[in-house]
Amino acid sequence: MKEKSEHNFLRIAEAIEYINLHFKKQPRLEEIAEKIHVSPFHFQRIFTEWAGVSPKKFLQYISVEHAKGLLKDEQATLSDTAFETGLSGTGRLHDLFMQIEGMTPGEYKQGGETLAINYSYAQTPFGDILVASTTKGICFMAFADNEEQALADLKAMFPRASFRQMVDTIQQNALYIFTQDWNNIDKIKLHLKGTPFQLKVWDALLKIPLGGLSTYGAIAKRLDQPGASRAVGSAVGDNPIAFLIPCHRVIRSSGIVGEYHWGSTRKTAMIGWEAARRVSGQS
Repeated sequence: MKEKSEHNFLRIAEAIEYINLHFKKQPRLEEIAEKIHVSPFHFQRIFTEWAGVSPKKFLQYISVEHAKGLLKDEQATLSDTAFETGLSGTGRLHDLFMQIEGMTPGEYKQGGETLAINYSYAQTPFGDILVASTTKGICFMAFADNEEQALADLKAMFPRASFRQMVDTIQQNALYIFTQDWNNIDKIKLHLKGTPFQLKVWDALLKIPLGGLSTYGAIAKRLDQPGASRAVGSAVGDNPIAFLIPCHRVIRSSGIVGEYHWGSTRKTAMIGWEAARRVSGQS
């Protein structure tokens, strides 16, 4: 079994190298599978198990990263970028960016220039937070042990957006989660930017009930990707909205609480606080 696993790893490494070298040709699944001497069906299966994403999605990620590098050049046009990435035109470039980045290539090139973001600081049972919103919903929430650092992290996510320190209705509705029933979570608007896989993971986190816990492996199985626990862990760690998207409810399969972006002590306190609320709500 170990020998077979190592052999598959070598095949996947060879496939990844091939994709990295030839992504501008946008190679088909059959072409890559032929290079590593397996059937397309077998290649699709073992690649997804190892990488946590399909070969097609991996190719898309590589293509988008290359296009993002090109778009940083102020002189680069969308047509040039599409051509240099191996895409047939700006339409495919647009579709690819919307799928992977949640924004158009033009919006990426502008760095969020047209985005207006309101932000404010608030108190919670677990410390002060910075919460930020657009007209579409909450785009950022982080515990602000250091207010200046929290604001810098927000601005790094949206480097050309305009920022205004003010409380709005979207923020107020989101903050009610600390004092009202968690069942109202579906009434809170979120403005998320992430890869399709990240969005699936974050959606799975929203389905973990108040006072409940899950594991990285369980979430991977829920997404029908049982071999993607590590990729799930990365997506959980990249969650930009603390508490509302409850990444604190994910623990290791051993039962250990594990790490948390805003501190394992805070994570433990949040889990205990929610468990107590669930019990008191049932009594």
